[in-house]
Amino acid sequence: MLKPNHNWSPESWQRRPALQQPVYRDPAALGRVLQEVARLPPIVVSWEIDRLREELAAAQRGERFILQGGDCAEGFEDCESDTIARKLKILLQMSLVLLHGLRRPVTCVARMAGQYAKPRSADSETREGLSLPCYRGAIVNRAAFTAPDREPDPQLLLRGYERAALTLNFVRALVDGGFADLHHPEYWDLGFMQHAELRDAYQRIVDSISDSLHFFEALSGGPIHETTQTRFYASHEGLHLHYEQAQTRYLPRRGRWYNLSTHMPWIGMRTSDPAGAHVEFFRGIANPIAVKVGSGMPAELPLELIRILNPDDEPGRLTLIHRFGAGRIGELLPPMIEAVRRSGSTVLWICDPMHGNTETTPQGIKTRRFDNILAELEAAFRIHEEAGSVLGGVHFELTGDDVTECVGGARGLSEQELARAYRTSVDPRLNYEQALELAMLIARHRQTAA
Repeated sequence: MLKPNHNWSPESWQRRPALQQPVYRDPAALGRVLQEVARLPPIVVSWEIDRLREELAAAQRGERFILQGGDCAEGFEDCESDTIARKLKILLQMSLVLLHGLRRPVTCVARMAGQYAKPRSADSETREGLSLPCYRGAIVNRAAFTAPDREPDPQLLLRGYERAALTLNFVRALVDGGFADLHHPEYWDLGFMQHAELRDAYQRIVDSISDSLHFFEALSGGPIHETTQTRFYASHEGLHLHYEQAQTRYLPRRGRWYNLSTHMPWIGMRTSDPAGAHVEFFRGIANPIAVKVGSGMPAELPLELIRILNPDDEPGRLTLIHRFGAGRIGELLPPMIEAVRRSGSTVLWICDPMHGNTETTPQGIKTRRFDNILAELEAAFRIHEEAGSVLGGVHFELTGDDVTECVGGARGLSEQELARAYRTSVDPRLNYEQALELAMLIARHRQTAA
């Protein structure tokens, strides 16, 4: 169990350099909003957080697999029933395929209900000689390129809290109502899958699992509860520290501080300085936490972060999400695995094959190539196996919508077709078919390897 830090408090991060934070014109207005957020009910509860930590620990041991996925950045307009249901459907379809192929329970950790703040490479943006603050996500300011829209607005913190709470409330209602029950995969039909081979392969998996469930339940005389219900958890990058602090509470019965804005917050590469504000905040909360690691990061940095963030080597506490790119993972991942192994520390390894493979087309459109994403995933599984390590999960930016943002996949989406339905405001996402195809390829690869 993570021991309480007597030299830590939810506001101790304010004494450290804080990167990627908006500058509010009226600090008093910000303070009033934060006080209101702090009085509101928590978005998640501590026993859900503790249960997720146990499932992450099982994934460390190779007994479970983590599917983390969702939008690169949520907008407030995404808090709409059909949009939320479509995100759940694609994650459920992927989890079903992975369960069938990996023969392990799958935990879904959605990039949902709080992924409203985004790091930026610069504080300002210039168009036709006019410079304005950059767009930092729906919880900070607005995307339109006008001075009023780009001004950080404290009231958006309240809107972000409300949208996150509404989103997760709807997710819980769907799951509790049987939406995530493997007996009813017909609930998850997205309706617009066009690739016949992919659709037929998915249906064969559905039929196989359905037959297996009926067979074992006939033998046992009752339902198999553990395997028939997919659990959902929320995650987001814990970027906006004032907001995260406002939802952080001390629970006397547990003797620890919990960030109750989400189940599993993570630290991005831009804010992973061990002496920085984000690491200081994260080290004191009891949530399972993740850190993005990748190329450009000093070789010793992951070990320093492990020492600070998980000094007692608590199982399920710390996840390293590696993102190197298909061209560099073979060079950079093996020494990182070896360094962590030599340290004697236990972490959960998850592969993010998206961020290291981002590129820009000659037309200036940001995209990712399906073949590069798949190549990094396959390399990650192989490298971990060769090192005697366990790749316990995958991390995708994806959507349940029929978007055209990543090229390739079963339909061979071309660069010329990107403009048809390119809707992301930040990073390109896998569409529903590409995401499902990746899950099938992972499952087939693991079955062949076994």
